[in-house]
Amino acid sequence: QEISLRSFSYEQLVSATENFKEEIGRGGSGRVFKGYINGGKEIVVKKLIKLVEEGEMEFRNEMKIIGRTHHKNLVHLVGFCSEGSNRLLVYEFMKNGSLGDLLFKSEERVNWSERRRIALEIANGLHYLHDECETRIIHCDIKPQNILMDESRTAKISDFGLSKLLKPDQTRTYTMARGTRGYAAPEWYNNNAPITSKADVYSFGVMLLEIICCRKK
Repeated sequence: QEISLRSFSYEQLVSATENFKEEIGRGGSGRVFKGYINGGKEIVVKKLIKLVEEGEMEFRNEMKIIGRTHHKNLVHLVGFCSEGSNRLLVYEFMKNGSLGDLLFKSEERVNWSERRRIALEIANGLHYLHDECETRIIHCDIKPQNILMDESRTAKISDFGLSKLLKPDQTRTYTMARGTRGYAAPEWYNNNAPITSKADVYSFGVMLLEIICCRKK
């Protein structure tokens, strides 16, 4: 299914976020801001703070490929900005925050049935990225803060700022270290080791323990 992906100018996103006024999160790859477009539609803008390896054209092409992904357990990428050294991603806004908020900050403990459902939803999203996309995608930064919950508390994988795309004949790739310490697979720290989709599976395993125990590793 072809999904329209919008290319924003940096000035448009400055305006949409009122000069990046409302910060709602941050991580190793960037800071996250709330914004509004099209007369009030809520969006999330991820401002990448690490320069990506790719040039501007390759970054644009990769974002367009990611923009064509369509699955109920992926956050919809609305658009992106690539101007000079600026790299920003624009997502739909998820009203119920992240899985990290739900597990670690909520006063109400999430029951086992819901945690099991959430784990299966994340696994389904990863299976789509790894095996069902026309261009297979390694997410590279699976963690509770990158799993967002929609209005019905359906889990959706977000933040493709560090993702790596595989060519049709590829099952592995070589790239600089990405991800978040504690969730990143050991091969990220071996410069000579190839990266496969198993790096995401390792991160999912760490997160699964947190889902089961309802506490940080």
